Amino acid sequence: MKKILVINGPNLNMLGIREPDIYGTETYDDLCKKIIEYSSKLNVDIEIFQSNYEGQIIDTIQGAYDTYSGIIINAGAYTHTSIAILDALKSVGTRTIEVHLTDTMNREDYRKKSFISEYAERTICGNGVEGYLQAIEYLIK
Repeated sequence: MKKILVINGPNLNMLGIREPDIYGTETYDDLCKKIIEYSSKLNVDIEIFQSNYEGQIIDTIQGAYDTYSGIIINAGAYTHTSIAILDALKSVGTRTIEVHLTDTMNREDYRKKSFISEYAERTICGNGVEGYLQAIEYLIK
């Protein structure tokens, strides 16, 4: 059985509340439920983690060393600012897929730079919650 870690960064816990015209009306609980249901159908063991704190995200990535077959990460705003998260991903050497609910390339200029994409095998943007499911499918193939 594949074991995948899903990491969500700052403000993802506010889905459904935060700017629903941009991020949609599905809540963070809805997102987690869909991920768990989908992974169960594919016989994938999934763990989901969310934090608004960069250090906790880094600790979680480091804790994934030699434990998970893949990481799916939506680092939120840290995507565009955190070399430390990039370095943590590089240090554990685990296959990584970057996911964003919106198409960051068609948003504000400061959202167009992703440090994480320098390491991630693939980046999935603009597919909403479905992007997470696509990432799971990609990692198990």
